Amino acid sequence: MSDSAMPVSASRSGVFAAGHLGELTWYLPFELVDDVLERTRTVQRRLRDLPSRVGVYFVLALGLYPGLGYRRVWDKLTAGLRGRAVPCPSEKGLRDLRRRLGPAPFKMLFEVLAGPLARPHTPGVRFAGLRTVAFDGCNSWKVPDTDANRCWLGRIRYRMGCAGYPTVALMTLVETGTRALIGATLGSAGDRDEPGLARRLLGLLRPDMLVLLDRAFDADTLFAEITATGAKLLGRCKSTRNPAVLEHLPDGSYLSELKGLPVRMIDAEVVLRGSHGRRVAGQYRLVTTLLDHRRYPARALIRLYHERWEIEIAYLALRHTLLNGHVLRSGDRVGLEQELWALLVVYQLLRIAMVAAVETSPGLDPDRASFTSALQAARDQLIAAPAIAPDDGRDRSGAIGSTVLATLLPDRRARHSARIVKSYHSRYDGRGHDPRPQKSATITAIDVTISTPLLRQPKPVKPRPAMPPGQPWADTRRHHVVAVMARDPQRAWRGHELAELLQVKPRNLLTQLAEWTRLGLFTRVQKGTYQLAAPDTPAPNWTNPAEA
Repeated sequence: MSDSAMPVSASRSGVFAAGHLGELTWYLPFELVDDVLERTRTVQRRLRDLPSRVGVYFVLALGLYPGLGYRRVWDKLTAGLRGRAVPCPSEKGLRDLRRRLGPAPFKMLFEVLAGPLARPHTPGVRFAGLRTVAFDGCNSWKVPDTDANRCWLGRIRYRMGCAGYPTVALMTLVETGTRALIGATLGSAGDRDEPGLARRLLGLLRPDMLVLLDRAFDADTLFAEITATGAKLLGRCKSTRNPAVLEHLPDGSYLSELKGLPVRMIDAEVVLRGSHGRRVAGQYRLVTTLLDHRRYPARALIRLYHERWEIEIAYLALRHTLLNGHVLRSGDRVGLEQELWALLVVYQLLRIAMVAAVETSPGLDPDRASFTSALQAARDQLIAAPAIAPDDGRDRSGAIGSTVLATLLPDRRARHSARIVKSYHSRYDGRGHDPRPQKSATITAIDVTISTPLLRQPKPVKPRPAMPPGQPWADTRRHHVVAVMARDPQRAWRGHELAELLQVKPRNLLTQLAEWTRLGLFTRVQKGTYQLAAPDTPAPNWTNPAEA
């Protein structure tokens, strides 16, 4: 008999009794789980002591207790069911239950639950009628160092050696006002490019969304793809970008274009003054497709960009509050995918409960809801299991909502501090001095100075003419190196000498000389010394500018 064939009243007893998540079951009812199991074809073929529905709730409960073993988590699921006949499985039985389910049901559950949660009138979720969302990746989810995990994820190599654990990459799209997840995707060893992972989630964007991006997503192609979805964007550009200045606007911003995409640029210096008495300044160059400077003033956009950091708080809640910094349990790819999707489901359920509680109090900002309080209340309700399914007359906010409203955080203070590296063997040891204070300091004043560069038309792009085979491109560094070495073909030229003649950095040129030597274009005489390849060496294909 399948799970879906059981009446709801019967599904709360017997072998199905342990299939719950405490009060969070309100937002993940039995009927939804049964439907997902049917769609993913993971319903048991015969009624077992551990049905598939129970397995789904058990795996989700593992996410609530990342530091406990299988049997202890099972004991918490059944602690409030004393007096009922519930199975007492072994750890092997629970492991087999996980493997029988696989990751598919949890991925589908997440896709059903994921999405914006706030209503249009909820404070802090919209800017000028646009719902603010953000992309960001997290590459530090530590997993067990097993052969199966290394085959999928590889090993992370730092300047000081390999990391102790492989890590899995996670890219999410988050509603910044509530920190709810709109979508997520996982990346393997070859999928750590953040813009590439973000492209998988572009289908979730809507015309009423404003996407906030940091400098890691500064790419003309990605900007065009986001705009094609109908969504608007506000991102920070890299300092190396030098856009055209087509028209000055009254608020200090200016119009430009990025490969045919009309954009508006804002150059600003933000100066913070804190209670410690020091002054900290930073340069910002923002790009946006919000071209109307009257409806979207430059100073308002500069202040709005700070909202992008809400996605970092979402990762803080996921990795440090929910997971509590633990290494994931699973030793292979199937188990890791199941575990991660289950963690995302639990996180989203907690956010749903928090937003539902906050919206019972008009005018209350979701920022003031405590994720830690909601998590602890959810754990308590799972153990006690007093109200797995709400009655019609019951308060819909429940114990979790009551706890959230009773432990509201104070209004957020304006403060700043340095980004401190806590690990002595971190790959960021070479990071420069941070002028911000080591301890959190209250910001007493924020000064924003907008600067507008002179009008500057985009440089015309000159197409390269087709070159006959056997000849190098005339404007490449390799062409200049060949021209210098051709003065004395029999001489061995030192890389530093060539770099001085061409006025380039020696380190960069030595790297290129080594690569060209592997391609057979030059001959390495000794360390750091090269000469032209012998005449009888097969001529390489000089017509590919990508080799230059």
